[in-house]
Amino acid sequence: MKSPWCMAGIVLWVLTVTGLSWFFINGWTTKGSDGRTEILVAPAERDQILAEMRQLLKAVDGVIRELGESEPDLKRMESAAKAGGMHMAEDVEPALMVKLPLSFKQMGMSIHKDMDALADAVVQRETSQQLLKRLGSMTARCTVCHDMYRFKAG
Repeated sequence: MKSPWCMAGIVLWVLTVTGLSWFFINGWTTKGSDGRTEILVAPAERDQILAEMRQLLKAVDGVIRELGESEPDLKRMESAAKAGGMHMAEDVEPALMVKLPLSFKQMGMSIHKDMDALADAVVQRETSQQLLKRLGSMTARCTVCHDMYRFKAG
């Protein structure tokens, strides 16, 4: 027969893993008054996330502006796309990542990966229509995310 301490340790371990898994999937969230999920973050964290979103929007704008030119500058377009790539996600604090719901993290990472893929597509000289389809796929995810989530600093 196992000792009560051993059983208590196992139960405590299971509860800890369950709790951490729940937070990893759900983040620190609550239901917002407008039906969206509110992600609860510190004011500085909210500022950091919104600054990253603005940087992504500027990257998309840079690509679209070049696509609108009669002779797009491919280097500028590639640079604009890379500015929104995976390197943006490298320095995010683990404490902030824990607060974000899994679906938010997945959408965000997919956008960063797709910005890198867009930069590669520019180098491979995909047509303007192909590049715009890529951008449309990305901005559709942005719209879904903004429809689902909002940040509440507190």
